Amino acid sequence: MSRWRPRSLGVDPVTGKEALVVARPGGFLEALADAHALEAATVLLAVVAAVLEAGEASDAELAAFVSPLHAALDECVGMMAANAAADSGAAHGE
Repeated sequence: MSRWRPRSLGVDPVTGKEALVVARPGGFLEALADAHALEAATVLLAVVAAVLEAGEASDAELAAFVSPLHAALDECVGMMAANAAADSGAAHGE
C-alpha cells in the first residue's frame, strides 16, 4: 500500500506553521513522522480518556473529538500497513 502523502513533523512554535514532508519509506523523515504521529495519538488518547472518565462532557464536546480521533487512527493504521508491507517484502527477499 503506497502512502505517498504529506506527513506532519509537528508545528513550528515560532511561526505556528505545520512542517509537512513526503518521506521515503524506511527513511529518517518517515521515522520522525511516525514518532510524531504516535506522540500525538498518545496525547489525544490521554485527553479523550480524561474527558470520558470525568463523564461530564456534552454530546457536542464529545463530537469534537471524532475528527481528530479519525485522523490519528488513519495515521496509525497507515503506519501499521506500511510496516506490514515492509515486513512482507523482507520476508520475500524484496
